[in-house]
Amino acid sequence: MKFESYPFEKLAALTKDISPHAGYSPLKLTIGEPQFDTPAFIQKRLCETTGTLNKYPKTAGEDELKNAMLGFVHRNFGVELKSSELIPTLGTREVLFNFPQFYLFGKQAPVMAYPNPFYQIYEGAAIASRAEVLHMNLESQNGFLPSLEELKGHIKNGKKPHIVILNSPNNPTASVMNMDELKKWMLAALEYDFLLINDECYNQIYFNAPPPSLLEAAKAAGNESFKNCLVLNSISKRSSAPGLRSGFIAGDAEILAEYLKYRTYVGATNGLPMQYAAAVAWSDEEHVIQARDKYRQNFEIAAKYLGTPLADATFYIWFAVGNGVEFAANLYREKNLLVLPGSFLARGFANEYVRIALVESPEKTEEAIKRLRDFL
Repeated sequence: MKFESYPFEKLAALTKDISPHAGYSPLKLTIGEPQFDTPAFIQKRLCETTGTLNKYPKTAGEDELKNAMLGFVHRNFGVELKSSELIPTLGTREVLFNFPQFYLFGKQAPVMAYPNPFYQIYEGAAIASRAEVLHMNLESQNGFLPSLEELKGHIKNGKKPHIVILNSPNNPTASVMNMDELKKWMLAALEYDFLLINDECYNQIYFNAPPPSLLEAAKAAGNESFKNCLVLNSISKRSSAPGLRSGFIAGDAEILAEYLKYRTYVGATNGLPMQYAAAVAWSDEEHVIQARDKYRQNFEIAAKYLGTPLADATFYIWFAVGNGVEFAANLYREKNLLVLPGSFLARGFANEYVRIALVESPEKTEEAIKRLRDFL
C-alpha cells in the first residue's frame, strides 16, 4: 500500500527551511485538536476506575458506556436506538479506516465516494480497500455541499459506489447539510442500494440550530431500521477529550452485527478506565455548552478582525487567500503563525484556501487573528 503523506507532514516539509520572525512567539491554528483542559469530572472518573486495569474489556463495550452513548443519541437527536444498533469504537479514525476494509472485502471493483477536500483517513481506507474513489468537490458554487445529482450521474453511467461518506458538519469547510438534504441522500441510498455514512464528529460544536443527524433523516424518510445508514460520532471535540479515544458507529443493525465479529479479531477495544470516563462525558451536556461558548468567542474575534461570519458548526474557517501554500509559508515567515493550506486537505482542488482552526483560548486566538489581519 502507498499512502499519501498526512497534511501535517506536508506542512512540516513546507516550513522546515523557513526561519520565522523572531519577534513573535510561535502560534498555530492548524490541527483540529481542542486546546482546552478536559473537564475535571471526566478526569476524576478516570482516576477513580484505574483499579479495573486488571480486566479485559469487552469488544462490544461496557454497558455503562454503551448506555451513555444511547442516551446521548436520544437526548440530542430524538432517536431511540436499540443496543444492537450501536457499537463503541476507539474514536472515529480507526473505524473510518477499518470499516470500509471490512465492508468492501470480496466486492468486485469496489467504489467509494466522499467529499473533496476531506479528512484524509477516508482516502487511506479507500487505498487499503483497493477502492476506486469518486470525489465530490465542495466549492462555493454548491455551498460547499456534495452534489447528489452529480453522484446519480456516476451511477447512471455504471459507476455506483458501494460506500458514500458524507461529513456534515464538514471539516474543513464548516458547511452543514439540513434535514431535507440529508433525507434526499438517505432516500437515494435506499433507491440505488449504497451504504451511506455520515461522519458527525463536529455535530456538537454549533452556534445556532443544532445540526441534524443522518439518524434523524433516516427516521424522517421512513427508514425505521436504518437500512444502508450509519453514523459516527466522538467525544474528542465535544468534550475536549481526544485522548480518551471514545466514539461510536450506529445505524444498520444487520451490518453492525457482522462488523462486531470483525472487531473481535481486530481487538479495537478501549481500556475500562477510559470507557468509564467516557461514559460520564457522553452523559453530560453542561460542559459542552461551556465549550461552545468558548468557540463562539473565537468566531466573534475572527469576525471582528477578519470580517468572517459565524459558522453554523465546527471550529474552522475555510479562508480564501489566492494561493494557500504561498500564503501559509509567508505567514509563518513573517508572523510565526501556522495555518494549513487547503490543497493539503484535497486532491487537485482547493488551492486558493487555507484552513484556520479556532481551537485555542480566546486570548491566544485574538493574538493569532490580529497577526493574520496585519499580514493581510
